[in-house]
Amino acid sequence: MTDDPKDTTNPNQTSKREVKVTELVANDGILKGKKTDVQNPELWQFPMNYPLSIIGHEGEHDSLLNEVKLILGSQFPEFDLASMEVKPSKTGRFHSVRANLYLTTVEQVNTLYASLDNAKTVRMVV
Repeated sequence: MTDDPKDTTNPNQTSKREVKVTELVANDGILKGKKTDVQNPELWQFPMNYPLSIIGHEGEHDSLLNEVKLILGSQFPEFDLASMEVKPSKTGRFHSVRANLYLTTVEQVNTLYASLDNAKTVRMVV
């Protein structure tokens, strides 16, 4: 018999490998509200210019752009949709839509991220 921890035939080793199950408790206070809500509103200073990159797959380029235009156009009527930039990634697998928004409240941020989270063609927002 050996003291190899992988040797399951050694009775001394198997008794040491007991697994204790502990009760899992929700980690309160880490995420407040919805996953798209701002978690630290005291760090945001409004009004502000807010650069945004919205990323989607290459094959969804046109639908990504249309969906982003609908979201930004409805939430920011004064935003110039022609100012958005669309760029492919280095590998060509993704496209990003870049916009610079003028935000005045934390509610605007929460609504924007919730809308982008629900968009079918949006994969990530940076």
